[in-house]
Amino acid sequence: MNTSDSIVIIPTYNEKENIENIIRAVFGLDHGFNILIIDDGSPDGTASIVKGLMLDEFKDRLFLIERQGKQGLGTAYITGFKWAIERGYDYIFEMDADFSHAPQDLPRLLEACRKEGYDVAIGSRYVSGVNVVNWPMGRVLMSYFASKYVHMITGLPIHDTTAGFKCYRRQVLETVELDKIHFKGYAFQIEMKFTAFKCGFKIKEVPVVFVNRELGTSKMSGGIFSEALFGVIRLKISSWFRKYPQKPAA
Repeated sequence: MNTSDSIVIIPTYNEKENIENIIRAVFGLDHGFNILIIDDGSPDGTASIVKGLMLDEFKDRLFLIERQGKQGLGTAYITGFKWAIERGYDYIFEMDADFSHAPQDLPRLLEACRKEGYDVAIGSRYVSGVNVVNWPMGRVLMSYFASKYVHMITGLPIHDTTAGFKCYRRQVLETVELDKIHFKGYAFQIEMKFTAFKCGFKIKEVPVVFVNRELGTSKMSGGIFSEALFGVIRLKISSWFRKYPQKPAA
């Protein structure tokens, strides 16, 4: 039985420096979010820390799925989405473990969906300028112009197309045909937004400040960016031949 209508999904790989702090920060919020950690076999003991917190303090609010080896961000989230849908959560979040996404922004994303009537709320770095702290300038420019590139190729009316801080209404994830989401890395975030848009869902960008991690190691790589670069073209071309399911009428 759920103790909340909202679940925050956090994929992890080697996040022992951050995992307990991020869990406590989310649970310290007034709303009462639940958390699902999806750990891809972290050799640093991330999952063991989560298990300890589950036993000692957060038995009915903290959940863990352990997977064997690094299987990709996209498959982690798809696994989490299906888990959350099966258990009847109404609002399902994506969030990083490293505090690049501020826990105090979770209620703002929730409000956009629950009170303002949007189907997807995106924590956007670029909707009100460039709100990124402690990133090297080269990476800021790469991320910013990647979003511009995605907009140019796909026509997606979103400033931060690669953002990974989001809230979905359950109906979105029930509609978008999760088994047809193909990308595993950086492009996964683009594909999910593009598919939700093509299905007719209302999307809002909520301005947030993105802060580069202080602890642990970034999982970003050149291969992830190349997947996004060429994947966007594939995504656009395939959309010409695909019939997208549409948002159910209210």
